[in-house]
Amino acid sequence: MERGEWDNQTLLMEFLLPGLGDAHKLQTPLFVLCLTIYTVTMVGNMLIIVLVITDPHLHTPMYFFLVNLSSLETCYRYSILPRLLVSFLPGDRTISVQGCMAQFFFFGTFATSECYLLAAMSYDRYLAICKPLHYSGLMNWKVCLQLVTGSWVVGLLISTGITSFIARQRFCGPNAIDHFFCEEAPLLELSCSDTGMIRILIIILSFPDVVFPFLFTLASYVCIIAAILRIPSSIGRHKAFSTCSSHLTMVIVFCGTLIIVYMLPRTVPLRQLNKLFFFHTVLTPLINPLIYSLRNREVKGALERLLRRAIACTDSSN
Repeated sequence: MERGEWDNQTLLMEFLLPGLGDAHKLQTPLFVLCLTIYTVTMVGNMLIIVLVITDPHLHTPMYFFLVNLSSLETCYRYSILPRLLVSFLPGDRTISVQGCMAQFFFFGTFATSECYLLAAMSYDRYLAICKPLHYSGLMNWKVCLQLVTGSWVVGLLISTGITSFIARQRFCGPNAIDHFFCEEAPLLELSCSDTGMIRILIIILSFPDVVFPFLFTLASYVCIIAAILRIPSSIGRHKAFSTCSSHLTMVIVFCGTLIIVYMLPRTVPLRQLNKLFFFHTVLTPLINPLIYSLRNREVKGALERLLRRAIACTDSSN
């Protein structure tokens, strides 16, 4: 587009987020469902954080990673779910361009950081099962801190790069983003700039963003499963697998769904399916507190000790 034509364009100041479209009959049930899941997820993740911090029995590398995962889950969903809840209510569904870019930035940072943190957790499980005699030396607190910090830094850098390129685009209308949050594909469809280079950049960055940590996690679990199968007793195999089954569930649900979302063609018939898959990724953190509390004896034990201390404090105060 020539410079003179640029000058005749009216740049958008805000976007419209129509959410799931015209499904008016589903608005109220979906609002109640999302609000319930959002509340349970936030409470569950906060409870895990409190348990790990207050209980000395949980001061291990695995639970240090779990605290950071719960923190990421909380931040990740907080960047999307409040806006999603608003989209189910009647009234204004607009978001400023600056607010849209901020939401996209935080969503990208937390999502990428979670992918790398899950990869770090798979490395922790690999060392615990495949190299148990060297585990305490290889996975010390310095290494744990480096892995967690690296996850946050990589997420911040990749999201900053993509967001800065998208923010340079010119948006001239229409202003309706065909999604329930500011996601890059429907956002770029509204750009009146040339998006060829930025689409290539996004494809390139998708490899360090999602593919590399997923392949690393996959390789770790190939080694873990091979080591478990070499254990002679069935009880030993079951005990070894139980230490990583919760994390494996998280990896399959989170990374698997993200890969499906970005591999789906961006055609009109598949657009609603794409929304549903993204809707799924927003709600999956409910699994995190459930699998780490209901299936983990150490967490359940910590919860029982916390309740006993709370009851004892209440009785002493009376």
